[in-house]
Amino acid sequence: MTQNIPSQSPFPGRAGRNVQQPTGYRAFLPAPLPPEPPVRVAGELQILLSEADRELGRLDGSIQTLPNPDLFVYMYVRKEAVLSSQIEGTQSSLHDLLAAEAHLFSPEQPKDVQEVINYVAAMNYGLERLAELPISIRLIREIHQRLLEGVRGGRLEPGEIRRSQNWIGPGGCGLGEATFVPPPPHEVPAALGELETFLHRESDLPLLLQIGLAHAQFETIHPFLDGNGRVGRLLITFLLCQRQILQQPVLYLSHYFKQHRQAYYEHLQAVRDHGTWEDWLAFFLRGVIQVSREATETARRILLLRETHRDAVTRHLGRSAANGHLVLETLFRHPLLSVARARELTGTSFTAANTLIARLCELDILQEATGYKRNRIFRYAAYIDTFGDSPAPPTVQPESLP
Repeated sequence: MTQNIPSQSPFPGRAGRNVQQPTGYRAFLPAPLPPEPPVRVAGELQILLSEADRELGRLDGSIQTLPNPDLFVYMYVRKEAVLSSQIEGTQSSLHDLLAAEAHLFSPEQPKDVQEVINYVAAMNYGLERLAELPISIRLIREIHQRLLEGVRGGRLEPGEIRRSQNWIGPGGCGLGEATFVPPPPHEVPAALGELETFLHRESDLPLLLQIGLAHAQFETIHPFLDGNGRVGRLLITFLLCQRQILQQPVLYLSHYFKQHRQAYYEHLQAVRDHGTWEDWLAFFLRGVIQVSREATETARRILLLRETHRDAVTRHLGRSAANGHLVLETLFRHPLLSVARARELTGTSFTAANTLIARLCELDILQEATGYKRNRIFRYAAYIDTFGDSPAPPTVQPESLP
């Protein structure tokens, strides 16, 4: 899918203006949403909006056909955590995250996996809080605190609105060479307050366009010293769920933003420089369309995978089929498994559990991931790979097993 280059706008100052600061640098002060003149919902933008609505409806319907949508959500949240964190420079893969959550140890495990774990925690926390607290500055700060707690950036005031100037640009550049300088710290609370007002104000603007505007505005305000990109991407998902566009949190644009990273940054900057909101919204809607289709296809593949493997267990495991089904269903939530864990799940002897795992390996449902003869870990490879992860590292060992 090609990405159009942002165009010039006849409305300079439509998104805000650069203002000289007392110390000499210029910082951007965003104009309140919605834009003036209003967003023109016509032509290509209208076509993309209709297509995005249609693809979201298909996605929502496909998730509801799954026997247990929560299992799909469980892995999809983790895929998003990995991709969103990778945009910020982390190296951890989906396998690294799953291994860390299962309390497995690998000498090759990236040290930044805790950042991905924090992203999952922040996502889950935010989704739970939406039941009692609408999206607000307070909720955004709480999410930010959980995102940065105990990791790099943790020294940069997790949960606190910044009290110093930040900027965006090449590594090592100063304010004078910055590509973009967000609002000075004393302007941030007011800008966030205006964004919150926009999110709760009644509007005739289509919901997807409101969400696209809100994401861009949040990234422009850049209210924290670190973690703004991750919080801004989380904000998209929270708004989709709060506005009940989706019943489950299964649309994540990090994959699209990562694929088109340069275009993403150029569109955001073009909004600030030229007020090209329509170009940005078209880019945003293309992302919604692409990612919705990908997620719908993933749901279809998971349903087919489950049916295929359930049939294989029923036909080939004989009297062990009931325990085989029990282990198989568990793998959709915890796709890494030890013999000890299989024994605990089935209530059988170690020997019986070991035999069951061996049979599942023969059926290509499980793959051994360590290369060891003892303390082995097995992965539900076909399921993990459905979410686009690479093969497992060769050295995975449990911290402790009975």
